[in-house]
Amino acid sequence: MGQEGMGYSSGKAGGGGGGALPMTAARARGASPLSTQPSDADALAGAKAVEDIDRILREIRSDSDPSDPTDSDLDSSSVLSNATALNSSEAAAAYAAAVGNYALGPNVSGWDEQRRRWLAQNKGFPATVPGGKPRILLVTGSQPGPCDNPLGDHYLLKSTKNKIDYCRFHDIEIVHNLAHLDNELAGYWAKLPLLRRLMLSHPEVEWIWWMDSDALFTDMAFELPLSRYDNHNLIIHGYQDLLFEKHSWIALNTGSFLFRNCQWSLDLLAAWAPMGPKGFIREEAGKILTAYLKGRPAFEADDQSALIHLLLSQKEKWMDKVYIENSYYLHGFWAGLVDKYEEMMENHHPGLGDERWPFVTHFVGCKPCGSYGDYPVDRCLKSMERAFNFADNQVLRLYGFAHKGLESPKIKRIRSQTTKPINDKENLDVKAKMSTTS
Repeated sequence: MGQEGMGYSSGKAGGGGGGALPMTAARARGASPLSTQPSDADALAGAKAVEDIDRILREIRSDSDPSDPTDSDLDSSSVLSNATALNSSEAAAAYAAAVGNYALGPNVSGWDEQRRRWLAQNKGFPATVPGGKPRILLVTGSQPGPCDNPLGDHYLLKSTKNKIDYCRFHDIEIVHNLAHLDNELAGYWAKLPLLRRLMLSHPEVEWIWWMDSDALFTDMAFELPLSRYDNHNLIIHGYQDLLFEKHSWIALNTGSFLFRNCQWSLDLLAAWAPMGPKGFIREEAGKILTAYLKGRPAFEADDQSALIHLLLSQKEKWMDKVYIENSYYLHGFWAGLVDKYEEMMENHHPGLGDERWPFVTHFVGCKPCGSYGDYPVDRCLKSMERAFNFADNQVLRLYGFAHKGLESPKIKRIRSQTTKPINDKENLDVKAKMSTTS
């Protein structure tokens, strides 16, 4: 499978983050009664003496320097109001001090044991679904207000409908978030505090699956090969050579990835987040990432580049539990896929998940909800319509319908009605009947 499917955007390789309204869940459950204990706040030792910015990052991310900030500590704008007047060494020290004061929340330790105990005491909330598969929670999000382009709202709705369809077929629960749980981590960083909170609130969930709002499921029959990941805690689409040999900023894609609900994942989120606070920290971190990662344009720190930097700079600590997946399209760059759907329908079938029938088509760089993007709006919206209808046909055919064409919202009947619906119930079997033929 080629590496051209990664895709990137000069703004960010991904989309869909947060807002200011409550989130909704497909199946509401009460929050976990588990308690968490904050760690002692430690000062970041020797920050002013750090000479190398990359070395600073390694120090502030180490386990020996935890910190539990107060609200005042998190106000990076007040701490760093005069940062623009600092020389480079002073700026590095100010950056290290500010980052060292940020944390996603109180330090949680012993989560694996707490979770095992909770599951043992709450048999009605098993970590598996009927059939024995691990319980998965799909998480997505979008902004709270209306899109700049009204059509953007229409396609956000279609994107959510697409995700609900996939989850319904595969016994997956879904949360669509519209809330900023941490005002410091706005935009594409908003997923980090959300994922952490969902892990702690839903100990019955084994896997938390983030998916950007601009990504669509386009293979409704494909199932994640979860048994492949028994010894891993982070599943993400990418390429080993781009990561370790080229240090490319598109070596991984954070538009669609899975975290196991465990202590390791909480620790990784804590190490990942410090580049994210808006303002001075994010701007300075962006300079570091642009200097460190090949091909990265100059812009503020994004979550994808920060994760790549973390895994490269602390490879021995994290990579044993990271599975870099490219045998199927957990993320598939849209520009190389949407014009081939008819060819795929002619020659292949759902359930493959790879370039023959992509599992996920991700509209990186389109920004349908915003007023800017890396591609023409008309091209993006037309392509999103094709992707949605390509996926929707796989759903509609179960009931005897299909779109008149991939660019048309109108549908047609493709199978005669029956007077014996119970006898034909197998037609609703998603595994047996999800195909492109009538």
